[in-house]
Amino acid sequence: MLAEMRIQGLGVIDDALLELHPGFTVVTGETGAGKTMVVTGLHLLSGGRSEASKVRTGTAKATVEGRFDSVTGEQAIRIVTDAGADIDEDGSVIALRSVSADGRSRAHLGGRSVPVGVLAELSEQLLAVHGQNDQLRLLRPAEQRAVLDRFAGAAVAAPLTEYRRVRQEWLAVATELAERSSRSRELAQQADLMRHGLTEIEAVAPEPGEDAELTEQIKRLAAVDELRSAASVASAAVTGSAEGDPDQPGALGLIAEARRRLSGAEDGALRELAPRLAEAEVLLGDVGTELAGYLETLDADPERLEQILARQAELKKLTRKYAADVDGVLAWAEDARERLATMDTSDEALAELAARRDELAAELAGHAAGVSAARSAAATTLAGEITAELAGLAMGQAQIELTVGSRPAEQGDPHALRVDGTLVHAGADGVDEVELLLKAHPGAQPLPVHKAASGGELSRVMLAIEVVLAHADTVQTLVFDEVDAGVGGRAAVEIGKRLATLARSHQVLVVTHLPQVAAFADRHLVVDKGTSAGITRSGVTVLAQSERVAELARMLAGLDGTETGRAHAEELLGAAEEFKKAPEKVTSRRGSKKKSGNRKQS
Repeated sequence: MLAEMRIQGLGVIDDALLELHPGFTVVTGETGAGKTMVVTGLHLLSGGRSEASKVRTGTAKATVEGRFDSVTGEQAIRIVTDAGADIDEDGSVIALRSVSADGRSRAHLGGRSVPVGVLAELSEQLLAVHGQNDQLRLLRPAEQRAVLDRFAGAAVAAPLTEYRRVRQEWLAVATELAERSSRSRELAQQADLMRHGLTEIEAVAPEPGEDAELTEQIKRLAAVDELRSAASVASAAVTGSAEGDPDQPGALGLIAEARRRLSGAEDGALRELAPRLAEAEVLLGDVGTELAGYLETLDADPERLEQILARQAELKKLTRKYAADVDGVLAWAEDARERLATMDTSDEALAELAARRDELAAELAGHAAGVSAARSAAATTLAGEITAELAGLAMGQAQIELTVGSRPAEQGDPHALRVDGTLVHAGADGVDEVELLLKAHPGAQPLPVHKAASGGELSRVMLAIEVVLAHADTVQTLVFDEVDAGVGGRAAVEIGKRLATLARSHQVLVVTHLPQVAAFADRHLVVDKGTSAGITRSGVTVLAQSERVAELARMLAGLDGTETGRAHAEELLGAAEEFKKAPEKVTSRRGSKKKSGNRKQS
């Protein structure tokens, strides 16, 4: 539940705090006062698209902050914790969205900076915003199918998931078969080249890193005389001549003589130096030993050098053709083997692919039929529930029908699938086309809803759909932005009653221009606009009961200054209060009764 929302620097709103009722909150105000910015703020808080043009002129950034109470759903808690955010001890979490004047957007959740997409994921679990754009979207066949699927829930979701899984494999196999069949000659040539390359590589049998290792061996064997000379001279300098010439004692002999002389000196300072020379003597002895060992291994081997050079030439033939080094050649060979496994263009391979395609098509047709059956069953129930809702919205004679039919496959359609003997188009969402029809009265022909309904009737049909879907969703907070457009009189009163009834099980926030709807609210917020020093600012005020009378009178064609207007407003409020006190009579989804009143607060 959205407990409160603060808006700063958004459009005409300078700084406003909206404290929302857990039941029915209504937002009203003069045209241009900034009611739309309330909905814009909700869209931003829901991870919607940001626009720099919405930032208030002269303000560095726009900020929308919302506090959600009682975040208990498993999915919602997972989204918050996965983002590294914290839920307060009372179960609430704070979400924040800011948009700078240069268009940069930032999002925070539970005190942590998060991607904007996290707010979108969380809002899907906590609130749903329905506006006039949603009404237009619901007129599209694809959206009507989505509405039916949403209503049906797992009954459609489960077979549709299997349908999509099998369809993906079916399309992959069909595409591979078509490619192999149309490119058989080209693929056969490619396969021959790859087989030749693999034969050549396997004949040489290179090892990983072998070319680099051979290069080092060649360097050593080619420079053996130079290396022996350097090591011999160094060894003589350290240990003395090999012949024991006393005139060439080497470093070790000289250090030994120096240490002997220092050890026998009368001066203690000189004797202290002798141990340090002993350390140097040990180090030089180790170096001399290692040089002698190096010289023993440094034998000239012309035959070995010739063998290594021949092996290097074999490897270079491969690296000139297939890759820059031996490791690249081995990678090319591995890739070639994998590609050859999928390039079999023999009649047997094509027949095997065709059989697999047909097998998957039969399985897919079964899943498609299951999805269609589930949709047809749900369509009957959904149409009945929408019709029942319309009866409570002053459209008692209207009747809704939801048709579920298949889309015939066109000639050459790559996604054509035979289901129950008919060739249909197998799309990502199944083979069905769903259409919402309206019979305005018992004798009328059912027509597409946008053709059969007037503007006001269309608003009521869409509201009825949203009310029915509200019972199908787990979302607790429902926002309606002027879904009552084009409605007035008794129909407007019925909409107010239906929203008040819905508020017994959900938190409902409505932006409206109709006093008949506003009268049924548990809390009334007004967006008012004022001008100071030539600057227009809007704020949000919570109305007391007496102030509500004045606001409703203003909404009644600007009659706030007349006794007639106030009397009419008081009558509306009185009727609304009587309705809200009465036990709920509207039957909720699946025929169960909802109990009223236990969520209300003053």
